[in-house]
Amino acid sequence: MRNAEFDREKVLRKAMTLFMEKGYNKTSMPDLKQATGLHPGSIYCAFENKHGLLLAAIAQYKADRNVEFSQFFSTDEPVLTQFKTYLDHIVSECVSCDAAKGCLFITALYESTQADKEVQAVISENIAQWQQAIADKFKQAMTKGELSADKDHEHLARFLVMGIYGLRTFAQSHPQPEILEKLAEQLFNSICH
Repeated sequence: MRNAEFDREKVLRKAMTLFMEKGYNKTSMPDLKQATGLHPGSIYCAFENKHGLLLAAIAQYKADRNVEFSQFFSTDEPVLTQFKTYLDHIVSECVSCDAAKGCLFITALYESTQADKEVQAVISENIAQWQQAIADKFKQAMTKGELSADKDHEHLARFLVMGIYGLRTFAQSHPQPEILEKLAEQLFNSICH
C-alpha cells in the first residue's frame, strides 16, 4: 500500500485549528476532510484514527508554542521585559477571538474525560515542560538581579501558568482588550513585586 503524500505540519495545524474551533467531540471526519484536504482513509493511514490525529495535533501545537516561546526570550532585553512582551502577545491572541490563536491544551482538557487518560497525560506533561521553561527564565531573571533572589522561581512559574490559563479562559466570555490588558498587567506586577 502506498502512503499518501502531504505536508504533515500544514495538515496538523489545520486539524488543531478545527479542534480549537469546534472541539474534538464535535469535529467530524467530513469536517477534518474539508479542513485538511485529506480523505478519511488517508487520515486513518497516517494517524490511525481521529484520536491519533488529536495527539499528533497536540504534539505540533506544543512544538509551535515552544518555538514561539523561545522567540520571545531570544533578545538581549531584560528577562522581565521579555515576559511582559510575551504576556502582551497572549492578550492579543485572546482579544483576536481567532480559533487559530487559541489554546489547544485548554480545549482538549475541557473535553477530555477521565477515561481519556492518554490525552490528559500528554497535555499535563506538555504544561509541565512549559512551566519548567518559565521557571528557568525566572531563575535567570533572579541571577541577573531583575527579581528578588528570595522569590521561589518554581512557584512564580506555577502562578504565571495559572494566570495565563485564567486569562485565556476568561477571554472566552470577556474578550474586551482593556479588561484583559489590565488583568495581564496585574498578573505581571504580582510577579515582579
